[in-house]
Amino acid sequence: MKEISIESKLFIFDNLEALPEQVYKLMLKAVEARKKAYAPYSQFHVGAALLLDNGEIILGNNQENASYPSGLCAERTAIYYAGAQFPEAKILQMAISAGSLKKETTVPIPPCGACRQAIAEYEIKQKTPIEIYFMGHFGKVVKSNSLENLLPLMFNKEAL
Repeated sequence: MKEISIESKLFIFDNLEALPEQVYKLMLKAVEARKKAYAPYSQFHVGAALLLDNGEIILGNNQENASYPSGLCAERTAIYYAGAQFPEAKILQMAISAGSLKKETTVPIPPCGACRQAIAEYEIKQKTPIEIYFMGHFGKVVKSNSLENLLPLMFNKEAL
């Protein structure tokens, strides 16, 4: 048996105002998208904003359905729209804002596992990392330099 160690490096900003200006503006777009989420069942709203290398900003938010598996997370809503509308564009940055309507969310909320796998597909496809920033309603913002950093043992086409 051999033991391996995997390390992820994350960067913490104290608040929105501590972000670089471009990222600050992108996160405000994610907050705006979060406020338009359709989540009548979970009351948990998520917004995502993507910056593409062509300058386009793509927004997405979670869309729930009474048949729970039929809904879609904000990150996948945005990333699939970007892939459909701008298939040659690379995703440079993703900003995510998430929180419950039942309580104030001050803890940064990362993408779920399904979203991490979807983002991984695009990061692998474009052969460049996607910077990911995530937060709750307010408070600290976490930055990961890549999706691979959040999902180091990702499933990819090499396994097929």
